[in-house]
Formats: sequence, C-alpha cells, structure tokens
Amino acid sequence: MAKEKTVYVCNNCGQESPKWVGKCPSCGEWNTYVEEIVRKETTSKRPVSGIETVKTKPITLNDIEADDEPRMDMHDEELNRVLGGGLVPGSLVLIGGEPGIGKSTLVLQTVLQMPERRVLYVSGEESARQLKMRADRLTDASSDCLIVCETSLEQIYVHIKNTRPDLIIIDSIQTISTEILESSPGSIAQVRECAASILRFAKETHTAVLLIGHINKEGSIAGPKVLEHIVDAVLQFEGDQHYMYRILRSIKNRFGSTAELGIYEMRQDGLRQVSNPSELLLSQDHEGMSGVAIASAIEGVRPFLIETQALVSSAVYGNPQRSATGFDLRRMNMLLAVLEKRVGFKLAQKDVFLNIAGGLKVNDPAIDLAVISAILSSNMDTSIESDIAMAGEIGLSGEIRPVNRIEQRIGEAEKLGFKRFVLPKYNLQGIDTKRIKIELIPVRKVEEAFRTLFG
Repeated sequence: MAKEKTVYVCNNCGQESPKWVGKCPSCGEWNTYVEEIVRKETTSKRPVSGIETVKTKPITLNDIEADDEPRMDMHDEELNRVLGGGLVPGSLVLIGGEPGIGKSTLVLQTVLQMPERRVLYVSGEESARQLKMRADRLTDASSDCLIVCETSLEQIYVHIKNTRPDLIIIDSIQTISTEILESSPGSIAQVRECAASILRFAKETHTAVLLIGHINKEGSIAGPKVLEHIVDAVLQFEGDQHYMYRILRSIKNRFGSTAELGIYEMRQDGLRQVSNPSELLLSQDHEGMSGVAIASAIEGVRPFLIETQALVSSAVYGNPQRSATGFDLRRMNMLLAVLEKRVGFKLAQKDVFLNIAGGLKVNDPAIDLAVISAILSSNMDTSIESDIAMAGEIGLSGEIRPVNRIEQRIGEAEKLGFKRFVLPKYNLQGIDTKRIKIELIPVRKVEEAFRTLFG
C-alpha cells in the first residue's frame, strides 16, 4: 500500500525537507522550497527503459581510447557550430527558451532537413495535426519523421523500442511524467526523475536525445537546477518577440565550447540562418543623425558591428530618467558618472535613454566607448561621421582600457567598408598594421576620443 506524505523540495538544487525552510541548507538560496505531495511505494522501482543494463568493471585510464566523438550533421551551420561540430550520438541536449520564442520551430525545422536519419518526435504539448500544419509552413518536402503524441514515460519507451530511432525529440520535458511518482507532470520530482531516466537510456543505447524546456518567470529553465547538471549540453534560445532576431547560446557543453553563438532571423516560413549579422544590425543610413555610434562587439566568438543609439534631453520632472534597452543600466550609470567627473559634462539634470538596435542584449565591455560617444553626440546634437567604428572599455579614471581580439573587430569593420577605427592605444602593440587598410586612430583617454570624433 502506498503511503502519502508531503515534502518540501528546493527548486534550485532539489534538496528535500519535511518542513518549509526559508534558506536552503544545501545551496544557500532563499525562498526556493515548494510543497509536493508524494507517495512512497513499499518497493522502490525506476522507470523501465526496456534495455538490459550491462555490468561494467573498472579499467585504468591508460586503457581508455580517446578518439574524437563522431558527430551527427544537423544540416544547420549555426546549430552545428553551437553544438561544437554536430550532435554527438548518446548525448542529452536541453534547449530552453521563453514561450513562443521558436524552440519547437527550430527543432522541427532541423529534423525535417535530415531525411537520412530516423527521427522520433514525441510531442506532449501539440497534436499531430498541429505539427503537420507547422511542418507544411516550414517546408514543402515530405519527411519520414515519426510523430507520436504521448506524455507517459513508460509508453514513450515502448514507442522507442518499436521504432529504434537515431534521434529522439521530446517536446517538452515538463509535460512528461512517470507512473512511479504520484506528483503532477512538470513538478520538480517528475522533471528530475524523467530526465535522469532518459539520460540512462541515451547512454545505454547510444541514442541522441533533444529535450525542449520552458523558462520560468525568473528567466531560468523550469524545474530543479539539477536538470541542467544531468544533461550534456544546455542551449539557450533567446530574443525579443517584437524583433525578428533570435540568438542560440551555449550555456553548457561537454563536447564543445560555450563561447559559440548562433543567430537566426524569424520569418513566415521559419528560421533563417544569419551568416553576417552586421549587415542586418546596422541601419542603411544614419548620416547626419546625432546620438548614433557604431561599436565593434564580440558575442561568443563572432565579431559584428552594432548600432548604439542614445537620446539626451532636459529632465521635465525633478528626478532625471535613466533607461537602457539591451545594455546594463548600472554600467550606463557608471559611464555617466565618469563623463561628469573626469570629462566635465554635466548630465545630472538630463534624461538619458540608451538603445542597442535590433533588440540585442550585449554584455561586451568593449562597446563602452560607443555608448558614451552616442550620449555626447545626442547631448551636443552633433553627428558622428558614418565611416567611423570604435571599440574600447572605459575605466573609472577616464582611461580607455584595451579589449580582447582587436584584430577580429578591425577586420569586421574593414569588411563592411568603414574607413576609420578608434581603438585603445595599448591595443596597437602586436598588430601588423601593414595588412590593415583601414585607418587606425589610437586613443588613451576619453578626452582624446572626443577630440577625434567631434573636433
């Protein structure tokens, strides 16, 4: 007879407690415990994967053959790059993102381009008819992709045993439940138990599995934090629903680098790969417009040029407003303090609005120089010449600090037709200026940069 009891589970690390506590004793997070009703069976059992477990024995490290992992081509250059060269058989990959951002579209569009692979698409949210309508919108070609609408983990294993697929898609992990737990689908215990069982299946059968996960209101993947520890790779699909651009980031990857980044453009017929994002992020013509500066940023390992827009106006109310879209507001306040203290520009009674064009969120400190240049351009209502790009980090004493991978930034600006590039003076060391056709303008302090830009 099953015995019912109530436990409290930490939403961050999965630690259980018989009573509610404010601070988790395991991970130290506050207000993460949620109540769950569970039933303890008299005999413990695990979800059956239908695969016989092979007993292993310890072997020495020297006896292990370290060959390169074989890769499964996804027929998507952006996705292959983020995964580290393709999908590794036997790996468990989690793709997370906000509702409606395009996770299911990305995965379905990818598997429709893989006719050489036997793919099983397990849908726990949409019906087969809905998936067919989406597939018809994405492509006109017929596909042999197998579709099954199921939420029971035990039944999913039955379908897998009957079809023997090369790749399994589970959309989404929050809708899958196992019979050995009485809690509802999407609860911490269900997500953790199902993910652990799927991981064992993937490793035992050498089958690649793609999980789709949701993002909660805090911005993290729904379910316990141990879900991200279980899987081999965590990919974050992000972007603004009001803009057409989507970014696929690698947060964790056991088979590749986490510095890679993929960029897509959302269209009516699906997601289009963006090989050169600089041309899309720059507006066609901003000549004669004040408050616009072009920064050479690097996201992951890819350099691209972005348009930094600023608007400075007199404060109508008592307290001036500070607003930043796509940029850290606290860092903008620090840059405004540097301008007032070190350069002498009085912006304390001015409203300052900052925007990174294209709906991107940029954390690269090398765009500091473009941010303050755009702010001063708007404040003085003087435009910056359209053939100038820049990169540089601003220190608290007003100096322009060197940035990493400066040659890639310069090369991207040169490729797009810019004539001059403002960079930190220290970055000139080690650069072969003979190969660079663009004019380099080294600056050491903020004042020197402003004299170069505004005369």
